[in-house]
Amino acid sequence: MLLGIGAAAGLWALLCGVFYVAMIQPPDRFGRIIAGIPGPLRIVMAVLPFESMWNLARGGSLAPGDPAPDFCLAVAHADESDSAGECVRLSSFRGARPVVLVFGSYT
Repeated sequence: MLLGIGAAAGLWALLCGVFYVAMIQPPDRFGRIIAGIPGPLRIVMAVLPFESMWNLARGGSLAPGDPAPDFCLAVAHADESDSAGECVRLSSFRGARPVVLVFGSYT
């Protein structure tokens, strides 16, 4: 049985809301939510404005000129035994030298 236009629009809006609530969760929780969706039901995501919702949910509130939020990255050494628990904080470079962060896939 096919849904009427109003019912289909309501179902679409409900799905958008459910996925948006999932998207605003911390990344590890969002990953668990998506991983828990059975494969065949993931096709439903194709009808959602996923990119727009993702940008809205994860856009942040920084404006040009604002200081970057602090974070810590684990140190990668050739000898893994030397880097146990060691990390580099972005704030440790503040005022010392410029830092450029490049995100992307080079594979």
